[in-house]
Amino acid sequence: MSIRQSRKEVAVPGDKEVADKGPGGHILIGPVAITEAEPGDVLEVQILKVDLDVNFACNGFSLGKGFLPMEFPYSRWKIIPLDRQNMIGQFAPHIQIPLRPFFGSMGVAPAGGKIDSAPPFAHAGNLDNKELVAGSSLFIPVAVKGALFQAGDGHAAQGNGEVDITALETYLSGTFRFIVHKNKKLVWPRAETPDYYISMGFSKDLKEAAEYALRDMIDFLVAEKQMSRDDAYMLSSVAVDLNITQLVDGNVGVHAMCPKKLFVAAKAR
Repeated sequence: MSIRQSRKEVAVPGDKEVADKGPGGHILIGPVAITEAEPGDVLEVQILKVDLDVNFACNGFSLGKGFLPMEFPYSRWKIIPLDRQNMIGQFAPHIQIPLRPFFGSMGVAPAGGKIDSAPPFAHAGNLDNKELVAGSSLFIPVAVKGALFQAGDGHAAQGNGEVDITALETYLSGTFRFIVHKNKKLVWPRAETPDYYISMGFSKDLKEAAEYALRDMIDFLVAEKQMSRDDAYMLSSVAVDLNITQLVDGNVGVHAMCPKKLFVAAKAR
């Protein structure tokens, strides 16, 4: 995976240089220090390019894992051929999956030090948000000097929920641009695609995660669209979708998606 900061190449440590690996099962690259980033800032990660590096992916579940562990008390793995020219995964005869490659994990270092790579939280990390394809931007609150960005967990495609604990797991290359927004308050990661504004929430409890995502969407609409809090709440009810991001990573995720086309007089960002 290549990581670019604007036009400057950024070197990342190789596996042989990592002497003290943390918990979690993900293959990640980083950390990449962004010089200007400090606690209290927001790091904008512009996802410029995501390429599939191989012509296969895998999906599987393991004993005791996934959303329905008691119904599948064993392990199974499946290789899915990828047609990179037509961007189709051949799941089975007569079953084709459109490919939308994205990095399941993108995040920064939390203030508390080393953590498991699996549960997403305010530092972002293992978001498993399938909307974060090339052309999207991720906004993450910075907790330590340099932010220390990491990315990995390549997915060729995924369903919301990621219920068996894996997506179409594969190898990706990506190019990112980093922009530091100084002294900008943000509690949870947010994202923006060409068509949507996205807020996120994470918790061990699904209801609580949904509350976090909804509250942050309301806060966004009040701050960025100059709406009253009452109107922001009502608009969220009639036009914003609350989606389950994933159900299997310790902290479950919910993301709220607000269509940009609602704001007919607003200028594109």
